[in-house]
Amino acid sequence: MYNTDIPTRAELPTSAQLLRSTLIAIVAAAAILVTIVLPAEYAIDPTGIGRMLGLAEMGEIKAQLAEEAEKDRAAGQQGAAPAAAPAPDWRSSLMERVFAEFVIGSAAAQTTAARSDEMTITLKPGEGSEVKLMMRQGAKVNYAWTVAGGVVNFDLHGDGGGKETSYEKGRGVPGANGVLEAAFDGNHGWFWRNRGSSDVTVTLRTSGSYAEIKRML
Repeated sequence: MYNTDIPTRAELPTSAQLLRSTLIAIVAAAAILVTIVLPAEYAIDPTGIGRMLGLAEMGEIKAQLAEEAEKDRAAGQQGAAPAAAPAPDWRSSLMERVFAEFVIGSAAAQTTAARSDEMTITLKPGEGSEVKLMMRQGAKVNYAWTVAGGVVNFDLHGDGGGKETSYEKGRGVPGANGVLEAAFDGNHGWFWRNRGSSDVTVTLRTSGSYAEIKRML
């Protein structure tokens, strides 16, 4: 963690840079989809690479097993009341899932770099509150928080995937700013507690690469 100011709008990635990163992610995902996923999952091998790697044979086996399972299911329903609607095609549903995971997911991951948020929390005497950012390992967020009406104790920490870490702690602090770099995938953020005798208001400003900001307490 390094102390620094929140970047100006000019220092954030431009729309053109984000668009270029998104297009690169989509092209890479499409290449993986065509050369690896389609042959291995559906026995569809338009490039021939899947058969060279032995993936097409794997896909053929999966397709055959799925068809046999569907025939068994249909045979078991003979003589019973007709179904209200036909079962969805397994290839279509799997294709939709793979497209969502590889293409849409990759593109969405590129759009979190320029996110900015501001949150205000009022704490009564003795009350605590926690705010977390959902971040990927190595992602960075510029932050600044200030306290109006007094000071607070705080703990900047992270957790996720069975891991926990504490980045910084403080007592009787009127505010702080810096760069939070995620040590691992998970939730990273602040816990504040008001140990004073009057209400205080904490204002948090964040800008950087994170998928979500949420108040936990």
